Amino acid sequence: MSTPADRPALHVLAHPLRSRLLGQLRVHGPATATELAAALGTHTGATSYHLRRLDEVGLVTDTGTGVGKRRVWAAVEDAAAHDAAEPDLPLDADDQAAADWLARDYIQHFAERADAWVETRGDWPTTWRQHCGLNDHAVLVTTEQLTALTAELTEVLDRYRRAGAGTPGARRVSAYTCLLPVDDAPRPAGDG
Repeated sequence: MSTPADRPALHVLAHPLRSRLLGQLRVHGPATATELAAALGTHTGATSYHLRRLDEVGLVTDTGTGVGKRRVWAAVEDAAAHDAAEPDLPLDADDQAAADWLARDYIQHFAERADAWVETRGDWPTTWRQHCGLNDHAVLVTTEQLTALTAELTEVLDRYRRAGAGTPGARRVSAYTCLLPVDDAPRPAGDG
């Protein structure tokens, strides 16, 4: 998950339950506050409150398919709106603290999901076991190539997201991208 480009969204999302609510909706699809509370081990009042806060900054939306007071919530699919690259303006100390907290929470969430896969992979058919799991691919890139690589990976994932929608027999998978530099950070020009 990239840093939300919208600073209010960044601060709203930098909360343990809110980040889990958004993650649950992204992975498992639309749900009511009651269903989310059961899935996350909390109570409906808390999920309702935090869903409204996420809605205020455009990270989730009421689908309008609920009956009566039962609202059905969904994660906003427009990745460009909130999962864009970091803001163009430098982050102040509070924004940076929120972004750092969110990144660490995301890493913890990824670790939990990866651990769950290791625990349950024996229950899956062979093809799923062969193609799901952890891999790392070392590549050597320039700054321009890194930008292109990120764009290409995003394009491929978006294409498969669209292709799988509504396809009978399709199963959701989470594809985590984590491009991390291996070498030391380059020195700014003029530093020798």
